Amino acid sequence: MNSMSDIRLIPSDKINAGMPVLEIDQEHSVSRYEFFPSWFFYTPVVLQSLLQGVYYRDFRLPLVVNPSIKLSGMVGESKQDIMNLAGSIASPWISPFITQTKNQEDVSSQASHALVAMKAANLSFPIVAKPDLGCRGVGVKLLRNESQLEQYIADFPENARYLLQEKAPYQAEAGVFYVRQPGEAQGKIISITLKYTPTVVGDGQHTLKQLIERCPRAGQLSHLYLPRHTDKLDWIPEEGEEFQLAFAGSHSRGSIFRDGNQYITGALTRKLDTILHDVEGYHYGRLDIKFDNLHDFMKGEKFTILELNGASSEAAHIWDRNTPLKNIFSMLLTQYRLLYAIGAKQKKRGHKPPSFKTLLAAWREEKSLTEHYPSTD
Repeated sequence: MNSMSDIRLIPSDKINAGMPVLEIDQEHSVSRYEFFPSWFFYTPVVLQSLLQGVYYRDFRLPLVVNPSIKLSGMVGESKQDIMNLAGSIASPWISPFITQTKNQEDVSSQASHALVAMKAANLSFPIVAKPDLGCRGVGVKLLRNESQLEQYIADFPENARYLLQEKAPYQAEAGVFYVRQPGEAQGKIISITLKYTPTVVGDGQHTLKQLIERCPRAGQLSHLYLPRHTDKLDWIPEEGEEFQLAFAGSHSRGSIFRDGNQYITGALTRKLDTILHDVEGYHYGRLDIKFDNLHDFMKGEKFTILELNGASSEAAHIWDRNTPLKNIFSMLLTQYRLLYAIGAKQKKRGHKPPSFKTLLAAWREEKSLTEHYPSTD
């Protein structure tokens, strides 16, 4: 592991402040595997899962790994319900939020109700809006005023629930994959993914569209960025001015992922043990975390949890541009072996796995909602 003094961090006045300096290779800025279709990676996982199901005599074991979460967080889980499992120790480490449900009232009335709820929870603009059901950053937007809140509500599907969450005071972001065996006091961090917000830097001469197209990485992913900024593509940023291309920290939305496993520490693991022991029934999943700077984060300090994800989580460091294909497969297969092993222990402890019919219904509900969520920032 690097010593803390050896780590060069992005300055506090820049986007991605507190993160290790991001190196962009002109020739190798995007992993050759980064945007392969899911079936390519998950076919071996499915085959292994069939063997695991035969071995344990139950194919449903992953659905009981986190017994307090609907379907263990495999699909259709509520962000609100998971975060509400936190007790008095864990709650202060989770970014404050409220939930609202889109109904048949006029949009301005619903926005007024939301503002009242925000005030009661000491929340203010800018604020992050996100669907209660959903994954991969779908429907996540940064709202800066009441008008944008009204538009978000107008675009949201009826009878669906959304969260309004405090915009974290930190810029640096990581996905931390945590696993704890049932009955054991200590867990293990098996993955840290550093998530970089994609940016371009102005030179006072080129338009935003030209800057995106000229960037070694953004130019290869322009189909993700150009549609989000149609009103600014002809704008010429000043020399040295940074422009953020995406907000949601999701790989599929254009965020840059780097392998951060070298920054796993005993201090951070112990801190997560303390927090997650106070989240009822949480044994397996990825935490989406914002932190002040890497030095303090490695000591288990100055961070806030945005979301707790469950059984369908990925150890996302595998999407680092330098991760060999064999390591991607190895990590995915390891994850799902852990799912079955923990699920088997939970079943022995009396937790009954739900049916595949329940799983299918939840998947259909989430898929139906996802198709109607607002666009993602």
